[in-house]
Amino acid sequence: MMTTRLDSDNIRGLVLGLAIPSMVAQFVSVLYSIVDRMYIGNIAGIGEAALAGVGVCGPIVTMISAFASLIGIGGGPFVSIKLGEKKEKEAGEILSDCFVILSIISVIVMIISFILKDELLMRFGASEAIFPYADEYMTWYLTGTVFALLSTGMNQFIICQGYSKTGMISVLIGAALNIVLDPIFIFVLGMNVKGAAIATVISQLASCIFVLKFLFGKKSMLRIKIRRPSLKNAKRVIKLGLTPFLIIAFDNVMLISLNSMITKYGAGGIGDMLLSCNTILQSFMLMITMPLGGITGGTQTILGYNYGARRPDKIIEAQKNIALLSFIFCAVMFIIAQTVPEYFIMIFTRDPEYIEMTKDITGLYTKGVLLLALQYTIVDGFTGMGVFKYAFILSAWRKLIYFACVFLIPPVFGVYSIFYCEPLSDILGPAASLIIYFTFGRKLLKRL
Repeated sequence: MMTTRLDSDNIRGLVLGLAIPSMVAQFVSVLYSIVDRMYIGNIAGIGEAALAGVGVCGPIVTMISAFASLIGIGGGPFVSIKLGEKKEKEAGEILSDCFVILSIISVIVMIISFILKDELLMRFGASEAIFPYADEYMTWYLTGTVFALLSTGMNQFIICQGYSKTGMISVLIGAALNIVLDPIFIFVLGMNVKGAAIATVISQLASCIFVLKFLFGKKSMLRIKIRRPSLKNAKRVIKLGLTPFLIIAFDNVMLISLNSMITKYGAGGIGDMLLSCNTILQSFMLMITMPLGGITGGTQTILGYNYGARRPDKIIEAQKNIALLSFIFCAVMFIIAQTVPEYFIMIFTRDPEYIEMTKDITGLYTKGVLLLALQYTIVDGFTGMGVFKYAFILSAWRKLIYFACVFLIPPVFGVYSIFYCEPLSDILGPAASLIIYFTFGRKLLKRL
């Protein structure tokens, strides 16, 4: 019977030990898109148009990555729960099954994405002026679909065993390589948008090799063994992974809707300009939501392990520490967003008009950021314990509010007011999460 660091009674130290590396890893992973967009936005003569084109690709790229969450976040908590129950053999079988399933899904997603690429780009807001840039970036990016999904999805199975620093290193390898390769491919070799995509694919390949080498090797407590996946395991993983998958899917639908409504109501060329500004804004939001997700997602293994071990007191203590750390992070990002966002914006563009417009919409969009600490802690907490129902309901409710506001606000208040959709969902979403947590979540723990 294995003993892991997850058996520790020092819950605060355990939370920090898993949350900080995971947060750093997610923060660094944002650099994949931010570095691409930073260099693309500064390409002489075509920067703003190319940036808008890559922004249109964003929802498609994120939707593809959702399949990594379907299997990675769907399987990770089950592995943690089985380890808490001291059923290491079953945990290893889940890991192996998830690798085979994710490998198959990766190939299928890549093929379908290539077939639908042009139609999706046009429907997701690519105007005639920016379509060539969006098409070029997306075509090359899709060649690395398998690497992207396997590196991201299987990294969850490194973290869920308590190897958070190893999980962080896998992301750092890809991000560092991307930072080095981007200027070489874009400017030195003169490949522009295509160069940014190729640099990203090579970086994802490097991360993928590192992750699989670890999970197949002797350093991992659980190792991948190629086998025919169990239908029972597959159903359980997909059922739990459906929540984070749908969260990302809804996010994409919302971003696509946001871009479409901006294009529809942004008359006189203001639409393409707002799309460029929104691309920068969404990059800033990734600097908030990805590291925050790193804190709450990276600590899911503590909740899952203690849920399996039937230790409700440790779960509650962990949740308090997770919520506190999340709130501190959100407070720092809220202050930056409301006071000095222009320093981030100027990474992408030096045009005064673009800077001022992006600064204004960033201030609107981030007014409810503080409450995201509660939303992520509660929803990811339910997911970590394998409680599919509550996690899905709470996520869907917040997304529904956002989705409704995107369509209802612009016709009445104008295109600029569309950016109120985020703070409204960030207030009403966490309010519902708190009610559900104290009404049903605590009762769930008392039954352990």
